[in-house]
Amino acid sequence: MDTVYHLDLNSEKIQGAKIALLPGDPFRSQIIAETISGIYGTGNKKLAWKREFCTYLAEIGGIPLLVTSTGIGGPSASIAIDELAQLGIGTFIRVGTTGAIQERVDIGDVIITSGSVRLDGASTHYAPIEYPAVAHHEVLNALVEGAKKTKTRYHVGITASSDTFYPGEERYDSFTKYVLRKFQGATKEWQKLHVLNYEMESSTVLTLTASMGLRGGCITGVVNRGGTGKIAKDSLKAGEENAIRVAIAATECMV
Repeated sequence: MDTVYHLDLNSEKIQGAKIALLPGDPFRSQIIAETISGIYGTGNKKLAWKREFCTYLAEIGGIPLLVTSTGIGGPSASIAIDELAQLGIGTFIRVGTTGAIQERVDIGDVIITSGSVRLDGASTHYAPIEYPAVAHHEVLNALVEGAKKTKTRYHVGITASSDTFYPGEERYDSFTKYVLRKFQGATKEWQKLHVLNYEMESSTVLTLTASMGLRGGCITGVVNRGGTGKIAKDSLKAGEENAIRVAIAATECMV
């Protein structure tokens, strides 16, 4: 039985799971798995942890699912998706955090990405830049239902998905305090184009899943606003917990 190299998983370990929740932070895999166990009274099991890829097996309604961290950014996310697809996973939901750039979006809200601005490079190795990074309608609908069910304030729309946290998101609190000319003024332009937020993985997740004929979606909790790198602990907690709660409720709609 072949084991995929980076995730250190095989078909026996995943026990027929077809859905994967994809946090970025490997420590969030355990949080999500334990949250699922607490809600449904089921167990969970850590299957593997290699590099940034930490995977837990959980269960909703008797149906197994995986929680696999992708690390930060498109390249590592593409590895996780590709290897999970090789094992038979057909539905992928990114569960992360984000910075909002629209005034109407508050800390603790969740953003359900309908499509992403492809500011990454990894997705171009799977489909040309003209190919849209769009969420699968079934996953999108499930996430909306999950937000309604949990009574979580949500926004559906376009996300700017950048390869870099500092220049690509036009942040000036970096080491050099300088942003290349190509990114200067970018945030204002995205605001005018009704882009809701910045994050770093959705364009890869949505491009790969759509181009592979799989189902993909993305939900992120808002932890800061206005292009600053400062993220308060209570803001992180609110955004993270809300995104996790909605993602779990959405998964229940699909199992």
